[in-house]
Amino acid sequence: MRERWLWLAPGLPAAVLAVLILYVLPPQQTLGNVLDWAFRLSPFVLGVVTVALLPRWRFGPGLLLAAVVFYMGFLDTGMVVRILRFSAGRGQFEAIYQWSLLTVTFVVLFGLLAYRMAGAATASVLRSGIAAVLVVISGLNDLTFWALYDWPNGRPARLDWASHIIVFVGGPPTVATAVVFAAVHLVLAVAVLLAPWRTV
Repeated sequence: MRERWLWLAPGLPAAVLAVLILYVLPPQQTLGNVLDWAFRLSPFVLGVVTVALLPRWRFGPGLLLAAVVFYMGFLDTGMVVRILRFSAGRGQFEAIYQWSLLTVTFVVLFGLLAYRMAGAATASVLRSGIAAVLVVISGLNDLTFWALYDWPNGRPARLDWASHIIVFVGGPPTVATAVVFAAVHLVLAVAVLLAPWRTV
């Protein structure tokens, strides 16, 4: 019976940290150091563990419906409001960027929730969640942004905006460095999925 509530151990700190990052601390696009990176990533990782530990309730369909309502009523509207404020000169891009990270986190956790409620074992959800986190922090979207954005002065030689890579390599990465960084993370994600984990 105690195991039914084990998900609260990572779930409560994840919620507190998410509220702290979203509503107490000012939004930021750049990271100061690796500790700042780990702090801002921690609600995501704790969220993965929380979903993996959720009991497979008969209320699963209701949870999934509540997640869709949360997305449409809160995340989607919140993004539109921030974009409109920014376009009217009354908001910062950092607020949009932070909200987009929240949306990415939600999409991953929503997929994991569906997987768990469909009967996936704790280890399988953890494995999928860790692999997803590795893809999210790989910098893949920074590379696709570099490749697809219509740069008015030509594509830059360095990815100055990729602060989560900067804190690890010590400065704005070249495209080659960003490719290697992304490749390492994607290979690790595949390795996590293929590793023989004990099913719980």
